[in-house]
Amino acid sequence: MLRDCTVQPLLTDFYQFTMAYGYWKCGKEETNAVFELYFRENPLGGEFTIFAGLQDCLLFLSKFQLTEEDVKYLQSVLPPTTEQSFYDYLRNINTSTVTLRAMPEGSVVFPKVALLEVEGPLAIVQILETTLLTLVNYASLVATNAARFRLAAGPGKRLLELGLRRAQGPDGGVSASKYSYIGGFDGTSNVLAGKLYGIPLFGSMAHSYITSFTSMSEVKVRTLKPASEGQPAVDFVSLCEKWLVRICPLLRMSQDQINSSELAAFISYALTYPGNFIALVDTYNVMRSGVPNFCAVSLALHEMGYRTDGLRLDSGDLVQQSLKIRRTLQTCAEEFKVSWFSDIPIIISNGISEKDLINLQNQRHEVDSIGVGTNLVTCPLQPSLGCVYKLTQVCGKARIKLSEDKEKMTLPGKKTAYRLYGLDGSPFLDLLTLGDEPAPRAGEEIRCHVLNRRDECLQVTAARVETLHRVYYQHGQIYEGLCTTSEIKSHAQNSLINLHPKHKHLQDPVPYQVAISLKLCDLLNDLTKESKPTSDALNEPIASQLPVDVNGL
Repeated sequence: MLRDCTVQPLLTDFYQFTMAYGYWKCGKEETNAVFELYFRENPLGGEFTIFAGLQDCLLFLSKFQLTEEDVKYLQSVLPPTTEQSFYDYLRNINTSTVTLRAMPEGSVVFPKVALLEVEGPLAIVQILETTLLTLVNYASLVATNAARFRLAAGPGKRLLELGLRRAQGPDGGVSASKYSYIGGFDGTSNVLAGKLYGIPLFGSMAHSYITSFTSMSEVKVRTLKPASEGQPAVDFVSLCEKWLVRICPLLRMSQDQINSSELAAFISYALTYPGNFIALVDTYNVMRSGVPNFCAVSLALHEMGYRTDGLRLDSGDLVQQSLKIRRTLQTCAEEFKVSWFSDIPIIISNGISEKDLINLQNQRHEVDSIGVGTNLVTCPLQPSLGCVYKLTQVCGKARIKLSEDKEKMTLPGKKTAYRLYGLDGSPFLDLLTLGDEPAPRAGEEIRCHVLNRRDECLQVTAARVETLHRVYYQHGQIYEGLCTTSEIKSHAQNSLINLHPKHKHLQDPVPYQVAISLKLCDLLNDLTKESKPTSDALNEPIASQLPVDVNGL
C-alpha cells in the first residue's frame, strides 16, 4: 500500500518565496533553469549511500498547488510593498512545466552525482528546493544506516526495527521504519508503517505485561484447544505446571527459585497466542526464572501441537546469555525428544549499535534476530546527509558557484551521468558528461578526470555502460509507475550486492571513483577563470593531461 503524500507547499524556507518574488519582479520567473540535488560526502565513514525518498518527491510534485489559505498567509508575512499581482501568480503556479530526472530509488549513489535533476521555470523550481531536500536527506541517511547495520550483522540474521518511540517525532518514526526496511531490515514494530508500506510487523511483550501479573489466580482462562481439530480443550495451566516440575531437576534448580507471577504472564500470553508465542525472559532472572518458565510453557504448547516462535533478551551480557540459553534449549530437546526445541530463535535488543553488531560477528554467540532502535533511527554518528540543491544552468547557459572551500564548488551545466562496469560485473566509476556529449560506449577507451584529484587523467574501458538518470516526472504526470516499498528494497539490496566488497567495508573502505569528462573539465576551468580572473589558485587547470591507465579494473 502506498501512502498518499501529505507534504504541503508551505513546508519550505521563507526565502524561497522572497526569491520567487524577486524573480517575478524582474521578469525571470519563467526562465528555464536546471537544479541538481546531490551530497558532497558519503555518510557514517563509509564509501556508499543508498538513495531514498524519490517516491515521496514524486507524490509531492504531483499534488503541488498553493491553496487560497496558503496565499493569504503569504500575504500576511511578505513585505506590504509586495505587489498584489504576484499573489495572483502564486495562485496559478503548478508543476506541469517541471521535469524531474532521477536515479531509481534504492540505487547505490556517490558524492557529486545528482540524485535528482529538476528542470523548469526558475521561480517554481526554486520554491521546490527545501521540500525536496527534506524528503531526500533523512530518507537516504536512514536507508544507508540500515544498510550498514545489515552488512555488520551479515545476511543470515533477522533485523527488526524497533525505533518508533526513539524517533524524531511521528513523521520521523514512520519514515525511519520505511527507509530502514528499504536499507535491509526485515520488519518493524511500527503498526502504521506496516499498514502504509506493507512492511512485516514484529511484536511480543514488554516488561510491563509480565510485571502486571502477581499470581496464577489472575489467569482467568485456563483451557486451550489442541492445534489438531476435533480434540477437547485441555487445562493448559496445569499442563505448564507439570512441565515445570520436570524441567527444574533437569536444569539443577529448585522450583522455589521460579517467579510464579512471570509464569502466569507467560501462560496468559501463550493462551492468547498459542501459535505465535514469544516471551521476554529477563524481567526477573534470565536463567533462574525466565528461561525455565519459557521452556515449561513452550513444551506444554508442543504437547498440544503448537510451536514456539522465540524468546527475547533485553538486558545483560546478551552474547553470554545467548550461549547459556541455547545450551538449555538443547538439553530440553535431547531430554524430551523435541528436535525443533534446540533451534528456537533467540532475539536480542537493548541499545544495539553498528559497533555491537561488528563485535557480535567476532564472537561465538547464538543470536538469531536483532532488534535495533535508537542507533538506527536517530543516526547518532551523523545527524544529516548534507544534501544540497544547486543551480547548474539558466536559459541554456551553464552556471557555477565558487567557494573558498573547494568541496563546495558546483559542477556547471546540464549533465548526463553514466555508471561504468568492469568485466567482473561490478561498477568501478561514475562518469559525468555535459548533456550534449556523445554517450561513452562499452569496449572503447574513455578519457576523463577524477574529481577531487586534479592531477589525474584516467583512461578507462568499460565492459558495460549504464545511463543513471530516468525521467520520472513531466507534464504534470508521474512518468513511471510507483514501486512498492518491497520493490525498492529489492533494488537496494541488488545494488549493494553488485558493488565491489572493497567499497562496502565498514572500516577503512576504498573510495569509489567519480570522474568528469574532458569537455566538462574544460568548461569548469573556463567558468572558474571568468568568475575569478585574479585568483591564481583558481586559474590553475582542474586536472593535468597526464593519463593514468586503470583498464585493469
